[in-house]
Amino acid sequence: YRLRQIPEISGAMVAMDPHTGRVFAMVGGFSYDQSEFNRATQALRQPGSSFKPFVYATALDNGYTPSSSILDEPITIVQSNGESWTPENFEGAHGTGAHPLRYGVEHSKNMMTVRLAKDVGMPLIAEYAKRFGIYDDMPLYLPMSLGAGETTVLRMVTAYSMLANGGKRIKSTLIDRIQDRWGHTIYRHDERQCLGCDAPRWENQNEPKLIDKREQVLDPLTAYQITSIMEGVIERGTGQSIKAVGKHLAGKTGTTNEAKDLWFVGFSPDLAVGVYIGYDRTRPVGEGRSAQAATYAAPIFRDFMTVALKDKPDVPFRVPPGIKLISVDPHSGLRSKGGGSILEAFKPGTAPPDSYSAAGSDGGLQSGAQDVDTQVGSGTGGLY
Repeated sequence: YRLRQIPEISGAMVAMDPHTGRVFAMVGGFSYDQSEFNRATQALRQPGSSFKPFVYATALDNGYTPSSSILDEPITIVQSNGESWTPENFEGAHGTGAHPLRYGVEHSKNMMTVRLAKDVGMPLIAEYAKRFGIYDDMPLYLPMSLGAGETTVLRMVTAYSMLANGGKRIKSTLIDRIQDRWGHTIYRHDERQCLGCDAPRWENQNEPKLIDKREQVLDPLTAYQITSIMEGVIERGTGQSIKAVGKHLAGKTGTTNEAKDLWFVGFSPDLAVGVYIGYDRTRPVGEGRSAQAATYAAPIFRDFMTVALKDKPDVPFRVPPGIKLISVDPHSGLRSKGGGSILEAFKPGTAPPDSYSAAGSDGGLQSGAQDVDTQVGSGTGGLY
């Protein structure tokens, strides 16, 4: 016998093929008999920091490199109504100086993200959010860069799938094909064309080729860069509990204000999964600072992936042609060959600098000598 109780908290999960959009599994709540509301497709929730990879992908797609330096220091934004907004990191309002883009994602730094969003521009970030299907018409406010808008689990998993597949547009689906009574296909989700796939001609012919005409929503090189950065979330950042799976995985935690919504969205090369936890009538999930996605949503993702990938080989993410892997210090983004260095992905014509110089919030300079053209600093609380 077992003693069970109906949980007060709700949640949702979606597992998807990142190459086709085919939904493998969907959980919309604890019990359909108890509630027919599907939290995976109908619940509009704030994604929190799980939206940050798309802010950084926008920057990487428009001239930034993984070694571009951003200040992790307090910043105050004067809003259109005259009120001031001062974002803080999870650890508080204190900063830790200049760091490369990778550090801002791995450690989910709000102040770095807002500075980057201010420099890149919210209109451009909103355009990328629309490309990935996260928001249809995102308001152009800086808090949106921290995931203050509302979207669904299905939309977020679909968006992450497009990062996993190299930037190709996909549409989520539960239906592969529909045939009429005579066996004729009247609908097929897979829009790729296969020339030479006629069965009578299979003998003594060359291997058929698939023609993929899907829209490229993100540069494949950028998609790999942000994927590599999100691998670091699991290796060194907020998702370290997921290392126990023992496979190549990438993803991002998401915790909203007062921990009302907790997320983890991530993927392997062939499986994208998103987990959401929260109450139907929003309230904090837990007490104190222990309530965060790293301790609630990430373990669910870990346990699911452990089972889903149990008998699957460990496949690393494919490095697209043109990417250069260069050894850097993950804390500074500078070239390094010493202990603790990592391989960072750079596009043709870019490379990590040997030193940096980022402006501090008090107008002084923080030096370590990075090429000025590749750094983002702030002298008056903004980005320049």
